[in-house]
Amino acid sequence: MPNGLIRRSMFGLAALLLSLPLSSRAQQPTDSPHVDQSLDDAWFTGPMLAASPNTLPHGHILVEPYVFDVRTADADGFGTLTYALAGVTDRLTVGSIIITGLNKPRDGASSSGMGLGDLTLQATYRLTNFRKGGWVPITAIVFQETLPTGKYDRLGNRPSDGLGSGAYTSAVAFYAQSYYWLPNHRILRMRLNLTQSFSNSVDVHDVSVYGTGDGFRGTAKPGPVFASGIAAEYSLTRSWVLALDAQFNHYWNTRVSGFDSVDPASVQNQPSILRNSGPRHSFAFAPAIEYSWKPTIGVLFGTRFIPGNEHTTRSITPAIAVNIVH
Repeated sequence: MPNGLIRRSMFGLAALLLSLPLSSRAQQPTDSPHVDQSLDDAWFTGPMLAASPNTLPHGHILVEPYVFDVRTADADGFGTLTYALAGVTDRLTVGSIIITGLNKPRDGASSSGMGLGDLTLQATYRLTNFRKGGWVPITAIVFQETLPTGKYDRLGNRPSDGLGSGAYTSAVAFYAQSYYWLPNHRILRMRLNLTQSFSNSVDVHDVSVYGTGDGFRGTAKPGPVFASGIAAEYSLTRSWVLALDAQFNHYWNTRVSGFDSVDPASVQNQPSILRNSGPRHSFAFAPAIEYSWKPTIGVLFGTRFIPGNEHTTRSITPAIAVNIVH
């Protein structure tokens, strides 16, 4: 799918979420034998990719661990991703996103063990709330700071141990969510996520996630990233939900420069630019099934598909997640 067409599709879906006319919410005549499904009768766990703008009530917590396998033609990347969030006030939720991983390439040494990836700290401030019959969705502004806790250089003969970027990354995001009542009176919940992130420069030594080799000394400057995603969840029954995410990300150029400390000629003529990745983009979609046996506990089974292109590796990522709110 062409880059421009993908972006136009994403913005079109975003416009639908934020400006769908009130009449489309299927308000029923008072004498109708059918009534709209109530929000209390729809138990959502959330889709696979798009995060919620809703904040937790004061004193409540959410824990949502994912277990996944990123499968490409060259490797399997087993990992976990865990949201751990707490309601500070009814409008403010803070917490962290914890990632662990283990890489198993088809050729070469696997990771030495399950390792910690980069840790993200997050704060979500809710701006507006949803009321049935109104046009304003739930909206929030989200701030994230990712800390370079994952190993990224000095990888020796195990480049598969690289699970981080080495960079401090700051991000600001806008999240939105709304509910629509379909002609059959069931609820369709939709989400929109828009995120812009920036990273600092990183000192790089030897073998690294940036493709450098033994003896390298230099820096890497990861480019900014713009991530956009939209998701729809259909309440099939109170406990069963069908979900679908679509995501488009644009990555700016990552620049790696430095010299080979083993080669005297390289040291003498430093610095020499080794690599400019150039801009790239990726598109992903993720169908999923959600099941909740009570309003505060549910499970998700989903798979993310990323079609390959000139700069992006094709991958399939099955995942399972458990959503627990207390």
